[in-house]
Amino acid sequence: MKGQRYIQGGQDLNKRLYFISLGAAAFFLIILSRLWFLQFIEVGRLREMSENNRLRFIPVAASRGALLDRNNKIIVNNTPSFSLAVVPNEVKDKEYLLGNLSKILGIDRNELLARWERGKGRAKYFPVVLASGLTRDQVEYFEENALRLSGIEIEVKPVREYPEGMLASHLLGYIAEVSEKELEMPDNADFNSGDYIGKSGIERSYEKYLHGEDGGRQIEVDARGRFLRIMNETLPVPGQSLVLTIDRELQKVTEKALGDKAAAAVVMDVNTGEILSFASSPGFDPTLFTRRLSSEQWGTYLDDIRHPLENKVVRGQYPPGSTFKIITALAGLSEGLIDENTAVNCTGEYKLGNGTFRCWNKKGHGRVNLRTALRESCDVYFYALGEKLGVDRIALYARKFGLGDPTGIGMDGEKSGLVPTSAWKEKKTGIKWYRGETLPVSIGQGSLLTTPLQLAAMTSGLATNGTIYKPHIVKRILDREGKSAKEFPPEIMKSIDLKPEHFRLVREGLWAVVNEPRGTGAAARLYEVKVAGKTGTSQVVKMKESKKALAYKHRDHALFVAFAPFDKPEIAVAVVVEHGEHGGGAAAVAAGQILRKYFELKGIIKKPGSDADDTTGDGDPEGDEE
Repeated sequence: MKGQRYIQGGQDLNKRLYFISLGAAAFFLIILSRLWFLQFIEVGRLREMSENNRLRFIPVAASRGALLDRNNKIIVNNTPSFSLAVVPNEVKDKEYLLGNLSKILGIDRNELLARWERGKGRAKYFPVVLASGLTRDQVEYFEENALRLSGIEIEVKPVREYPEGMLASHLLGYIAEVSEKELEMPDNADFNSGDYIGKSGIERSYEKYLHGEDGGRQIEVDARGRFLRIMNETLPVPGQSLVLTIDRELQKVTEKALGDKAAAAVVMDVNTGEILSFASSPGFDPTLFTRRLSSEQWGTYLDDIRHPLENKVVRGQYPPGSTFKIITALAGLSEGLIDENTAVNCTGEYKLGNGTFRCWNKKGHGRVNLRTALRESCDVYFYALGEKLGVDRIALYARKFGLGDPTGIGMDGEKSGLVPTSAWKEKKTGIKWYRGETLPVSIGQGSLLTTPLQLAAMTSGLATNGTIYKPHIVKRILDREGKSAKEFPPEIMKSIDLKPEHFRLVREGLWAVVNEPRGTGAAARLYEVKVAGKTGTSQVVKMKESKKALAYKHRDHALFVAFAPFDKPEIAVAVVVEHGEHGGGAAAVAAGQILRKYFELKGIIKKPGSDADDTTGDGDPEGDEE
């Protein structure tokens, strides 16, 4: 019995050993299989995870190129700004983090989540910017709580600094964070979420020069995200700076002359096409767009009836009013329909068929020739001439001076204006052009539309006997060492083949506008320098009520164009004051102040405080209507 039990016990032990051995073999087989799977199948993924856990890429944004005026005085530079970014792979609790950031930053959680999702797939190891323009207090808070808020980091990026505040805001434009739509554009392949890009003005038009090339550092961090060492580093390449054509001091006076009115003014060198000042009023604060604009701030801009965000110099389209009489006069002379002695009797109205077209002077100007018609801006004279010319011949000469087409200045959204023709109307409405429609066009009304920049170019063409240089706003591009990398020489836009005698007659009429008794532009008179100019008043709506009772939005626009000096022209000026009522008032006064400053800077006119304080004319009471 004992032997049997001994044999039975031995068999049981062998069985147990067998099963233990089998289990151990299976266990080791599973471990070996797992090791084989990890080493041969998952090796790539695990290596990437390892790298992601210990490596972090910190972008270093390039400094944007500076903007300088023609005298190398800085108008726009850069200053550091702090942004908050996250590395998604290092965030332990996404919901917890977003909830905290929403409270600290005052940004809706859904907006933070949208930025997260938009940016996390753009590049490996790349931080996703969730907020820009952090305050010092916010930066300190995040640095103190970096361990609790895993995955966050603070980035330093250069943003625009404006030493001159809102000066030339429409010309310079502004930068802001690149949008999702912009990120999808092929030209923006090097941009990432949170980067800044030019949105308007020069900042947008010359983005490829200004932006530069971003750099970055690849660093090694420990399990808690603490810096260990730099693995690789690429230095950023700063953007190129631009020397603009504008004069900072002249720009200041131009904007001051416009005040807080809805207005535009542009000064152009007639011999080069360089823009010396470029003002659209009211301006805006470009620094607001480098951070999140509140709904109240947006509302302030959008609800302002003066439209402060509109670049009125190139996008504002206005009937040119009597400034267009320059074109009508040249057309009449060139077509042989008038000469300097051709006279018309103005009784205050002009009859055509059953229609009556009134002159701004209800009493009439009496017998006027070309010079007096321009000087006193007699509508009847130009009604009679316009009827003889017809709309198509008027349009032909308007286009010779560049009206109806963009100037090509290189500003985004430049409008072309409108020069109507009989074919244009028939195509648009299916109705033929009637003779009576030509008369308003002949004095710059009707369907005719121009921009202030076009009016400056037109005036430049008159001053130079028919050569219009293409307006431009950049004088040169500087390389990273501050040396000239690219120059922008004068480029002829239009060569107008009209007789010098005809140009002379019209120019003399414009000299009379400013300098002779009863001239409508006396407010722009400078006694040291002879100025020639033309006033204009463009009707906004047809109203029969008293002008004093008109609402602001129904009042006429005031325009004035000028060139100087009369004998040897250097500059052309165009001013438009929305709802300013009379060109001989608001617009001519502003132009006089601008012209005076230009010649002060040249040393021709003495600065205020000298014996020549009062060098601008007071205006002719009878000229205020135009």
